[in-house]
Amino acid sequence: MSDKFEQLQGRTVDPHVLRRLWPFLRPHQRWVWIGFGCLLFGLACRLAGPYLVKIAIDDHLNVGEADGYGWIVSLFLVLAVVESLLRRFQQVAVDTGGQSALLDLRLAIFRHLQRLPTRFFDRTPTGKLIGRVTTDVEALNEMFSTGVVTILGDLIFLFATLAILFGLDWQLTLVTLAVVPALLGVTLFIRIRVRAAYVTMRSKLSEMNAYLHEQVSGMPVVQMFNRQESTRAGYGEINQGVRGSQLRTVRWETLLSTFVELLSSFTVALILWYGGGEVASSMGANPSPGERALTLGVLFAFVDYMQKFFQPLNELSLKYTVLQNAMTASRRIFSLLDEDDCLPVPNSPYCPKQVRGELAFEKVSFSYNEGSPVLEEIDFRVTPGERVALVGVTGAGKSTVLKLLTRLYDVSSGCITIDGVDIRDFDLQALRQRVGMVPQDVFLFEGTILDNIRLGKPEVSEAAAIAADTRLHLDKLVDRFPGGWYEPVRERGRNLSAGEKQLISFARVLAAAPEVLVLDEATSNVDSHTEHLLQEAVHEVMQGRTSIAIAHRLSTVRDVDRILVFEKGRVAEQGTHDALMAAEGVYARLVRLQEGLVDTGAGDERA
Repeated sequence: MSDKFEQLQGRTVDPHVLRRLWPFLRPHQRWVWIGFGCLLFGLACRLAGPYLVKIAIDDHLNVGEADGYGWIVSLFLVLAVVESLLRRFQQVAVDTGGQSALLDLRLAIFRHLQRLPTRFFDRTPTGKLIGRVTTDVEALNEMFSTGVVTILGDLIFLFATLAILFGLDWQLTLVTLAVVPALLGVTLFIRIRVRAAYVTMRSKLSEMNAYLHEQVSGMPVVQMFNRQESTRAGYGEINQGVRGSQLRTVRWETLLSTFVELLSSFTVALILWYGGGEVASSMGANPSPGERALTLGVLFAFVDYMQKFFQPLNELSLKYTVLQNAMTASRRIFSLLDEDDCLPVPNSPYCPKQVRGELAFEKVSFSYNEGSPVLEEIDFRVTPGERVALVGVTGAGKSTVLKLLTRLYDVSSGCITIDGVDIRDFDLQALRQRVGMVPQDVFLFEGTILDNIRLGKPEVSEAAAIAADTRLHLDKLVDRFPGGWYEPVRERGRNLSAGEKQLISFARVLAAAPEVLVLDEATSNVDSHTEHLLQEAVHEVMQGRTSIAIAHRLSTVRDVDRILVFEKGRVAEQGTHDALMAAEGVYARLVRLQEGLVDTGAGDERA
């Protein structure tokens, strides 16, 4: 996902975005309608209040008529209580519908992330993706709780208030509305700047999340190389950008809010000046039938209604920013959901229950970046049950072969087959069940040791998994934990050594029981005792399986059936260890170089 998605802009209320949100809200729309109904009844109660006061003043207080006055006061109190209850029910209903819709949206985003290929995550910072599922969805939560429904209610309230005011006295209403052109002009001017400020703020927050995720993940390296000061300075610079962008949005929001409040006070003063004069004139004269007479009750109603009129206007200016924020977040979310860089799915996927394990790479070429090939027309076959090792210098393309075989990436040209079937025709889940991978960098999830072992095949019983793992001598390692097989694994397996994590990765494969096994230098970076256990584990899991293993330490692959030597993205030579040594080619040179380094040690004078 490129940076262009960080600057997505558009209309404040984008009908296209709202249409995209509707499928998530539709199953829960009854809550929205319940909330909207409560809102409308609450608005009716609110609008009735000033009119009841107007009746009390004109029909009872001014003329000294007590009959019916108590009923007006009682009705006023009842309406106030009912309005408060309806407001509470409305908020609960809208929040229930909104949160349910957001639950579905979060799940949809997560499902989509699981469908995206490895190359997408190669080019997209993790922090930005986390921001889509967290902060961007939270922005939509604000819109659901304080946005669309209440904005519609505010608009209805404004038009209803104007209708009542015109019914009470149309001349005073026109005088009062003299401030509206100024309000509209300033609102239009400010909202354009608020929109730009919110887009910038969301982009800065996303940048901060990405930087924070990277630095926290790499904190041991930061500390080891004394980079605390420089990384702190980098974080401070990004934080300054976040602070500046948020302050810009606050300045524009407060300016609009202040202007609305100022106009509200000016309008009340205008009503008192113009309406007060009219009331004073009508009190000192006897108006003829049909002649306009402004009463004290009408004047009070005007002041009360106009104060209520400007309250939603002031809130609309704040809700506008919430809506703008939500629209920006929605565009970013849907830009992610529209990411179609997914692995193609066959119309009728091949889903075998078992495979023999015959592999073939036929003129396979691949490049991560166009114009920079990593593999060029690779051709080789692996018979069922054969053990093959891939060797070569770093960057020769060995790990890429394994990634293509498990379809983390698709070939650029050529094809890879299992039992004569192109892996692109396989059901992806079935393919990865049939091909088990032991990576060099093992990723463990929070849970128990046994949970991590049964990761690839949860349906395997605990007893069967423990019995299989005992064959790998994993029981000797878990015995040191108080919880044994049920010992909790900390984040990314921080309470386990590298060798213990590697053994767990072997146990995963043994529990999943695939017919094809691929190992990416799975015995590196461990102590000699653990290496011995791992070598036995390698021998155990390879039994009866088609196996491809990457090895940097050439001494570990001498007993395999065949060795493929990679050089510059091609298979330079292949054969057994003895045959390749006799050929005096690339492999023999690599072996002698490695043996020479081992013999000289770290203190070699020639280094």
